[in-house]
Amino acid sequence: MKSTDKFTDKAELYAKYRPSYPLEYIDYLISEAGLNEDCMIADIGSGTGILSGQLLEKGFTVIGVEPNNDMRFVAEQTLKANSRFISLKATAENTTINDNSIDLVTVAQAFHWFDMEKFRLECQRILKQDAKVALVWNSRDGSSDINKESADICQKYCQNFKGFSGGMEETPIAFPQFFKDGKYELKYFRNDLPFDLSGFLGRYLSASYAPKKTDKEYHPFITALSNLFEKYSNNGKLVIPNITRSYFGKV
Repeated sequence: MKSTDKFTDKAELYAKYRPSYPLEYIDYLISEAGLNEDCMIADIGSGTGILSGQLLEKGFTVIGVEPNNDMRFVAEQTLKANSRFISLKATAENTTINDNSIDLVTVAQAFHWFDMEKFRLECQRILKQDAKVALVWNSRDGSSDINKESADICQKYCQNFKGFSGGMEETPIAFPQFFKDGKYELKYFRNDLPFDLSGFLGRYLSASYAPKKTDKEYHPFITALSNLFEKYSNNGKLVIPNITRSYFGKV
């Protein structure tokens, strides 16, 4: 399956259950990139528009580049009221954006799906001089027991599970090869996520590796996750330890 097809039929789950990014991170991004209201941001692999929406709320023009039809449609419906949102059906490696026109490139939860070298060249083409790229992930805190146990469940019932965030914890991405001269700023922001049972299940079902209702692993997967929720919840609620990781620099 092509990476651009991995979230087909999961767009509504993704939009409903995937978390947004901490306001502290959004403010950091604006400050470090030196943005003003006239700036244009390209959100590459924009999915259902979670990060795009947060940037639009700050008054920027945002070009959302998303190849998956289901994901892009949800973003367009969600953000259509904002005239500063521009939606493009295109890939990270061929965005169709004009040369030297972008003040900041953002990539949320998607960089691990890209051809890194082709995307780096595309960023160099579309970015204005000295403009930067921000790569960000909402990542489960791997030191917590509930996240360790949920990873075991995913390993058992999800055939395509390579680890959370596309397996980037197990197979680290070569960030120094992507950023100019190997230099970038790595920042962590706490972003713990509260869930009830439906939200907890939805968060896992929105993943690219999660089984669909037609798969034989679906019901055992749901049962195992429900039991895990019961183990750690209190009065029908629990908090998943989560960290927002940001990589920021020139390319």
